[in-house]
Amino acid sequence: MFETILIANRGEIACRVIETARRMGVRSVAVYSDADRAARHVAMADRAVHIGGPAPSQSYLRGDAIIAAALETGAQAIHPGYGFLSENPDFVEAVEAAGLVFIGPSAEAIRAMGLKDAAKALMEDAGVPVVPGYHGENQDPEHLAGAADTIGYPVLIKAVAGGGGKGMRLVERAADFADALESAKGEAETAFGNAAVLIEKYIQKPRHIEVQVFGDGTDAVHLYERDCSLQRRHQKVIEEAPAPGMTEEMRAAMGQAAVRAARAIGYSGAGTVEFIVDGSHGLRPDGFWFMEMNTRLQVEHPVTEAITGVDLVEWQLRVASGEGLPKAQDELAISGHAFEARLYAEDVPRGFLPATGRLAHLRFPEGARADTGVRAGDEISPHYDPMIAKIITHGATRAGALRRLSAALRDCEVAGTVTNLAFLGALAGHRGFAAGEVDTGLIARDIDTLAAAPEVRPRDVALAALAALGLLEAEGGEVGFTLWAPLERRVLLSREGEEIAVALRSLSARAHDVIVDGQVIAARKVGGRWQLDGEAAPQVAVNAALVTVFANYGLGFEIVDPLDKAAVKGGDQDVIEAPMPGLVKVMLAKPGQAVAEGDRLAVLEAMKMEHALLAARDGVVAEVLAETGAQVEAGAALVRLAAKDEGEEA
Repeated sequence: MFETILIANRGEIACRVIETARRMGVRSVAVYSDADRAARHVAMADRAVHIGGPAPSQSYLRGDAIIAAALETGAQAIHPGYGFLSENPDFVEAVEAAGLVFIGPSAEAIRAMGLKDAAKALMEDAGVPVVPGYHGENQDPEHLAGAADTIGYPVLIKAVAGGGGKGMRLVERAADFADALESAKGEAETAFGNAAVLIEKYIQKPRHIEVQVFGDGTDAVHLYERDCSLQRRHQKVIEEAPAPGMTEEMRAAMGQAAVRAARAIGYSGAGTVEFIVDGSHGLRPDGFWFMEMNTRLQVEHPVTEAITGVDLVEWQLRVASGEGLPKAQDELAISGHAFEARLYAEDVPRGFLPATGRLAHLRFPEGARADTGVRAGDEISPHYDPMIAKIITHGATRAGALRRLSAALRDCEVAGTVTNLAFLGALAGHRGFAAGEVDTGLIARDIDTLAAAPEVRPRDVALAALAALGLLEAEGGEVGFTLWAPLERRVLLSREGEEIAVALRSLSARAHDVIVDGQVIAARKVGGRWQLDGEAAPQVAVNAALVTVFANYGLGFEIVDPLDKAAVKGGDQDVIEAPMPGLVKVMLAKPGQAVAEGDRLAVLEAMKMEHALLAARDGVVAEVLAETGAQVEAGAALVRLAAKDEGEEA
């Protein structure tokens, strides 16, 4: 076994690897960027090495700096985590050339699965079922259109080097194919530097079921399946294991196909074989097809660990150090059911826009596993994925595990940034999902209900007002004083741009009447805890001018300074601003250009995603205030539209 390993990653996966290494008595070395100097993974590791600036290209994608850090600290092996360099075959070769061990598959195996078209041809040869489609090299538009006609509509156009839904288009009619192809190719070229696409048959009610495999370079086993069908724009949201409705016959067929895939490339380490499944008539052994293989540990690996009792990171370390497979196939079994929900800093009402902010308060519930790379006080950086944590629950049955997930999500407390907690809670309580009726279109079909703003009750507002005035912890004279009558005061709050005026009558330090929209809420401190109309009050966090009431997944209220009420008014429709710090990937607007409401004016790249900035109204571009390639801060003005009278004169 290794004495020291270096983790070439950050965040929750770096912390996850360090935890297993520590349990096994293996020293860990962390690497960090300027933005991560005080990060949790840096604090947890036995040693940490600075490798560059905050952007991934300046740090976590610098293979040479990472290898130098490993050699400097005496590490014998490098664990790549997932993302960044984890599936980069050139990095694997550089690690091995430096006399170090790469904790993962060979460069050859990664290359074999790196391009979707070549991988599918390889899988066909290995006897793994593949979705009907065209995976050839001829990229002539007429040839591709003919292939789509042969396959039969609807079809999917997919980038050969794609991932995360980029370069992917659904085409339902032949008449739409040419425009969709041009759009997919352009996006693929921008995202991956490779415009090549493949064409596949579109499955009408698709489910995304993947199989965890593990190999030692010679043999391989599978650790059963995970269902990742709950997706939004091809991004996984909630994963579970095993898949609902799975039959023993189909599980055996999928497991055998996944093992054949791993053996075909001499796979070593943890990997995932992803299948697209036709769920329109139940799960059948002839109704699944290979999509791709992820040659690394997956974000959702904890649900597999929960149902098998296997520590996949421990297996990775053991096999990479020269040991054989820790268990044979007949020694593996499923116990119970598990779910994982991805908790993100993102603004759901604004189209799931990734968010930043300092985590003023962070508490995870007992009884659930929380894999996280952040702590209270940490900053959600604009340079990286805005994941706060993965919440994992396990139960004897699917229903029991789902109840635990719902309870865990309700009990999560996050303040300082907006999150998708309410959205996750709505998903966990969705009737169709609870019944096991899952497919990749579920979220899109019910998005309005799932993304609805959580209910704000008068008592939640009352509690926020008490906190804003500092009355929850006040004692005696701190409350204030008046003769012969209760002390009255007012406070102005704002939630999502809406002002809320609240009046209070303080009867004593432990008794207040709070008036919200004409309703009187009795706030009383009984036995050391506040009650509102006789009900125990939830917890509250106050950070500067923000009050967070931990009810309905966290309700944020801004304390409004009466002298600065303009601060809560809506933005200027004439100015298009950067919603977060980022890179102006493309500036599309030009001075004098006529635009309509909804037209794309610029594309901002931030937090590993591209965000289109749209015109808020019809008008004429008066000024372009940033150019392509500019790094901008949140709130920076990018484009100004001419005032309406200005535009009319023009």
